[in-house]
Amino acid sequence: MFYSCAGSCAGLTARGSPAPPRAAPPLPPLLPGEPSEESSLEEQRAAPDAGSPISSFFNSSGTKRLPQAIIIGVKKGGTRALLEFLRVHPDVRAVGAEPHFFDRNYERGLAWYRDLMPKTLEGQITMEKTPSYFVTKEAPARISSMCRGTRLIVVVRDPVTRAISDYTQTLSKKPDIPSFESLTFKNRTTGLIDTSWSAIQIGIYAKHLENWLLHFPIGQILFVSGERLISDPAGELGRVQDFLGLKRIITDKHFYFNKTKGFPCLKKAEGSSKPHCLGKTKGRTHPDIDQEVVQRLRDFYRPFNMKFYQMTGQDFGWD
Repeated sequence: MFYSCAGSCAGLTARGSPAPPRAAPPLPPLLPGEPSEESSLEEQRAAPDAGSPISSFFNSSGTKRLPQAIIIGVKKGGTRALLEFLRVHPDVRAVGAEPHFFDRNYERGLAWYRDLMPKTLEGQITMEKTPSYFVTKEAPARISSMCRGTRLIVVVRDPVTRAISDYTQTLSKKPDIPSFESLTFKNRTTGLIDTSWSAIQIGIYAKHLENWLLHFPIGQILFVSGERLISDPAGELGRVQDFLGLKRIITDKHFYFNKTKGFPCLKKAEGSSKPHCLGKTKGRTHPDIDQEVVQRLRDFYRPFNMKFYQMTGQDFGWD
């Protein structure tokens, strides 16, 4: 059972007891962030949880609470799909846009953050998703300071495919950027990978996870496979619902596979009787990448992937 995180989280626990309480470390200055492709916070304030009839009903009653669960990553892993699928559940209330509170807006304070949240009734879960949290050094301490019992969800994807998808998104906005191949290497002749490029750096999951495990026990973090979210959305959503302590309401009957887009879509979106697929910014066609570069990236990521498998106890089958 969930309790509201309205400034404290007494009684809120996750699978596996959280580590013994300890003083939160001092918070470093806020880091600047990149623009999000999601809607702005101004738009979110005007319509924080979509304009459906059911949203309108809940917006007129209930209480705004700090989130008990957060999708913290990763970019281009499938976080938007997971959030949209979860919003079908009647006991999940989620912010539509990415608040970016723990990486870009932390100085605004928890009251500002809570005001962004949709109203919930007793027994409902408040959620948000901001994929950049996973790679933000300050985010684990900040979330732990808010509520040590916060349940965390990370959607991960083959880091090579993820990097290409990341590049494809940037290319759609800036057609004149250098090629993927030239950005991948510090020196292509020697094959030295440029780990300072964010498209490469995000995929070193084990490194980022180490930072989170300083503040949260592994049992409080659920790792969702971006690949299985496409091939078996109901199966992955079953795991997520179990992790959140929800009844398994979202099942196979909620999905159909859209062959044009290449991923599953909802037969009925939240508060609607119509099918719903993610927008045109999802499922972009990837550019052709030199296969030698792809192989070098696979070789680069392999040891990090193996460590990530060991840390999470899951083999994601990326090799």
